[in-house]
Amino acid sequence: MKVEELQHEGLKKWIQEAVALMQPEDVYVCDGSQQEYDAMIKKLVDSGMATPLNPQKRPGCYLFRSDPSDVARVENRTYIASKSQDDAGPTNNWLDPVELKKTMTDLYRGCMKGRHMYVIPFSMGPVGSNIAKIGVEITDSEYVVVNMHIMTRVGKKVLDVLGKNGEYVPCLHSVGKPLAAGESDNGKWPCAPLEKKYISHFPETREIWSYGSGYGGNALLGKKCLALRIASVIARDEGWLAEHMLILKITNPAGKSKYICAAFPSACGKTNLAMLVPTIPGWKVETVGDDIAWMKFGKDGRLYAINPEAGFFGVAPGTNMQSNPNAMRSIEKNTIFTNVGMTEDKDVWWEGIGYDAPGKLIDWKGNEWVQDKNNKAQEPAAHPNARFTAPARQCPVMAPEWEDPNGVPVDAILFGGRRPSIVPLVHEAKNWVHGVFMGSIVGSEITTAALDLKAGTIRRDPFAMLPFCGYHMGDYFKHWINIGKKTTEDKLPKIFFVNWFRKTADGKWLWPGYGENSRVLAWIFERCDGTGKAVDTPIGYMPTIDAIQRPEGVSEADMKELLAVDIEGWKKEIADIRENHYPKFGSKLPKELWDELDAIEKRLQK
Repeated sequence: MKVEELQHEGLKKWIQEAVALMQPEDVYVCDGSQQEYDAMIKKLVDSGMATPLNPQKRPGCYLFRSDPSDVARVENRTYIASKSQDDAGPTNNWLDPVELKKTMTDLYRGCMKGRHMYVIPFSMGPVGSNIAKIGVEITDSEYVVVNMHIMTRVGKKVLDVLGKNGEYVPCLHSVGKPLAAGESDNGKWPCAPLEKKYISHFPETREIWSYGSGYGGNALLGKKCLALRIASVIARDEGWLAEHMLILKITNPAGKSKYICAAFPSACGKTNLAMLVPTIPGWKVETVGDDIAWMKFGKDGRLYAINPEAGFFGVAPGTNMQSNPNAMRSIEKNTIFTNVGMTEDKDVWWEGIGYDAPGKLIDWKGNEWVQDKNNKAQEPAAHPNARFTAPARQCPVMAPEWEDPNGVPVDAILFGGRRPSIVPLVHEAKNWVHGVFMGSIVGSEITTAALDLKAGTIRRDPFAMLPFCGYHMGDYFKHWINIGKKTTEDKLPKIFFVNWFRKTADGKWLWPGYGENSRVLAWIFERCDGTGKAVDTPIGYMPTIDAIQRPEGVSEADMKELLAVDIEGWKKEIADIRENHYPKFGSKLPKELWDELDAIEKRLQK
């Protein structure tokens, strides 16, 4: 499709301005068709940037390798450029929006010389849903185009909904390296050096400008940039929630279903929970989404959630048939693999896939690699943040209603982190504000010295949103409290805190996790139904010792430890929140959360 054919005059003007600034060879408006996807893939294969995988083992699958400097989100180059620095808050990087746009405009000038410009109209959420939002990404990366095809709904149907004057979020992206005549990208996507990478968000004008990186979260601008950083600001202004949460459907043996959203920091099993295979007979779990939930109030006063994405952008290392069989089945075909190892017969391999490397591999840097288990210092075959991009429809346990434009009614919200002690297996908030308090203190223990934190300290990640909230987190907590005032307490989701990661004093796991987590979900289901057995404790409602079916290998003594309130441990936890965590948010921390802290401390003293 040509730019001149677009009906939306504002969109047309914006594209023409970008063309004048970036000076591409030509411009192509994406239609979202299979033919378009196939043509892009062919181009990438012909250029050496994509390697087709074994069609017998991985039909329709391709492997990409990035520049070693461009393998993950660059948080220290990610900016919230609000007009006032105070609006960005203490947990975001801020730059003045006027100065930042000047800097980036200079970088964009001529940056697409020798390259094609692609215009990607995309919908976050089912096309036409009242919870969905439209974005348009301009990019010079075919890798971005094919990934956006999988991760979002792309093309003409989006333009039809946009019409002549609909709202969209403009997203500018360039890999940041013009091509000289006859020059190629040498089989790896190009990128700019770190000091020239910018992933910039302008909350007031609802714009995203990204330069210098080809990696997923920095370049697929529908993902974290629109779906969380910009959407969280829109949600605050419009009175809904844009959250870093999975959505699952759980059905009991009687055929009754409930919907649960859950927010965990990274490496806490979010995708595994979204695709859980329950170990309790008769129970079923299905996936609505594995990463992001947008929740709006329905006419009945309940919150309804959609998954704004159409695919999975998952971490490959550690994914295997035991940890997540449904993810493994989702990536058997039509999947893009990035920075994994490749076997001699052109299949994929990564650390934690569940079996040894089958002979000689090509590692993620393109070098020959042979597994040496005796060499602890051996570089991995797959980058630790290696990824797969797969269509969600391929997951064998997608809930039939995962694309319902009205969303699904949320019965429960879970928070969790990796905590070897203190935090019990599960506890339930006394009310909505107490639940917001629980979300505000989410954290995981640092297991090795990293990021200037010593092992054993807690890295707090409130609501698992710390890298993704587009405004001041104190205001974000207040927004959550205000959401609770928009309806009656009985219509709000119940809030729980879970911790699958408890250990004994000698470092053994107390709880087996994975499919056994369904036993905790069953109790949460019963609590939402008003039937689950619980006791009132200083930190919230907790299951009675017999309320959760014990898995094999977990003793009654283990269960007592998992469900005990560690009074002294919680007193230290409260002190840490009071002295180190809450003061970060200054005068914007809502009084309700200080009051909640005082109330829990009093209950613990008793």
